[in-house]
Amino acid sequence: MNAHLDVVVLAAGKGTRMHSDLPKVLHRLAGKPLLGHVLDAARCLRPTRMVVVYGHGGEAVPSACGAPDVAWVLQEQQLGTGHAVQTALPQVGDDGAVLILYGDVPLIRAETLKTLAHLAAAGEVALLTAELADPHGYGRILRSDSGAVTGIVEEKDASEEQKAVREINTGILAAPAGSLRKWIAALRNDNAQGEYYLTDIIALAVADGVSVTTCNPQHEWEILGVNSKQQLAELERIHQAETAQALLARGVTLLDPSRLDVRGELVCGRDVILDINGVFEGRVELGDGVTVGANCVLRNAKIAAGTVIEPFTHIQDAEIGPGCHIGPYARIRPGTLLARDAHIGNFVELKNSQVGEGSKINHLSYVGDTTVGRKVNIGAGTITCNYDGAYKHRTVIEDEAFIGSDTQLVAPVTVKKGATIGAGSTVTKDAPEGELTLSRAKQVTIPGWKRPTKNK
Repeated sequence: MNAHLDVVVLAAGKGTRMHSDLPKVLHRLAGKPLLGHVLDAARCLRPTRMVVVYGHGGEAVPSACGAPDVAWVLQEQQLGTGHAVQTALPQVGDDGAVLILYGDVPLIRAETLKTLAHLAAAGEVALLTAELADPHGYGRILRSDSGAVTGIVEEKDASEEQKAVREINTGILAAPAGSLRKWIAALRNDNAQGEYYLTDIIALAVADGVSVTTCNPQHEWEILGVNSKQQLAELERIHQAETAQALLARGVTLLDPSRLDVRGELVCGRDVILDINGVFEGRVELGDGVTVGANCVLRNAKIAAGTVIEPFTHIQDAEIGPGCHIGPYARIRPGTLLARDAHIGNFVELKNSQVGEGSKINHLSYVGDTTVGRKVNIGAGTITCNYDGAYKHRTVIEDEAFIGSDTQLVAPVTVKKGATIGAGSTVTKDAPEGELTLSRAKQVTIPGWKRPTKNK
């Protein structure tokens, strides 16, 4: 992209209609702050500088975004878009072009912005405009009889004739840096709002004989801003619908594209099948032939080829090997690594554990801070007691061990290769290789015992 392109993002608005203490640009769409989406689109242009003008919410905005490639400028008084750009100009170079974006317009596409930037690099002012069936609330584009842009009028300042114009200003524009600096300095605030309008630079550009060019976004949703929770919800659905269509185009099978939520990056191999109501957060990688059942939540997970994830399974910060079978109702917590062909069944919880090839934990068990070897069978109701109230301790279950149902393994403890633990045991010492280890109270039957009954 342009070697001398600076991007200024206006993100100082309060967002009164959001009815929230959270700054508007920090409300999340698809798991990311609105401002984060705008910055990601801008980064695709490889700008020389990115400057964000923030105000309401104070340091919460730069702190939440954590963007080291951004220069943050505080606009202490919100005196209009022109004033906001003015506060950013000390951070902007004198050569090249400046692209102005808005922190609450999250769906703008990088391809659209590249067109604007190219026009501005040629010395023109480039406006992003759109034709709307209902232009209410937007500034209108004013043109001469020959079709040349002559200015922009805000709706509150527009005549009835001007309000009938359907071509609207999106607010997104690009201009030569040196000229922009001059025009911003000449802005006046003699309007209905008493604010310095960025849009007034168009008339100043025309007066200077600078060509003003317009271009349109490919999709109307690119220019939609967020001013309320209703609008945020609408844009969320638009974004998810676009994400679903992109997945379908790459060959992913979605049993219902309208019931999918990707809140990060979802990478899919061939022949992946996703059932309804899946939530994918952070970066999730699904290998060839992976099936994800209904109502699953996957966060920062890598799932290898051929694995089947049954409904209502939660997987977070974990790596699943090929050919595994997980769920339903399983919970795979951070630090877990499953090797090939492992089986994790219903109501099983794993945390910070490694499970070897072909091992099975099929029912109602908790395995935490544990290393499980190959071809181990862990019976229903098994618990690794890994926490002593102060520290976590590790359990080791070696290859081909068999853990009977309702067993408690009190860490630190090792079950050696091929050992068998009898059902109902509490194991506090290492179990020797190839032997049966059990700990049970003697079973007793009391002859003649009667169950208590209530007195009549």
